[in-house]
Amino acid sequence: MSRAFVREPEGGEAFEDLPDRTLSPHHLVTPAGLAQMDAELKSLQVRLDAAKATDDKAEVARLSRDLRYWSARRVSAEVVPPPTDTAHIRFGARVTFEREDGRRQTYRIVGEDEADPTKGTISYVSPLAQAMMGKEVGDSIPVGTTSAEIIEIAI
Repeated sequence: MSRAFVREPEGGEAFEDLPDRTLSPHHLVTPAGLAQMDAELKSLQVRLDAAKATDDKAEVARLSRDLRYWSARRVSAEVVPPPTDTAHIRFGARVTFEREDGRRQTYRIVGEDEADPTKGTISYVSPLAQAMMGKEVGDSIPVGTTSAEIIEIAI
């Protein structure tokens, strides 16, 4: 008989085997990023315990998957100390550049899991961060179909 015609047992056991989230090979994090991971792991464990207590199988499956992901990311994390100078753009630097139309933007270069462009952080593996790495104030970088000039590097 086809599996399509077999009724799942009550309780949603189909949720028990959610596929794991894909792990990136990029592991660099800032000290703040490591602290964020630790906080997320604690939060997930508390929420998982609560979901188990209420026998919420779907939530247990989701939180278990997320806990496996963050545990693996935490184990493989390589903490990069903040840069000590502002001569060149490095991981952890805060960079301000000016676009050809006069708009200024500032981003801090961080690890993948802590990146949030809406909050001013970008991943060190993003095309923009890659274009900026090693540059100095006054250098030009490609931004989309135009270019921009680096006007400040901060720690």
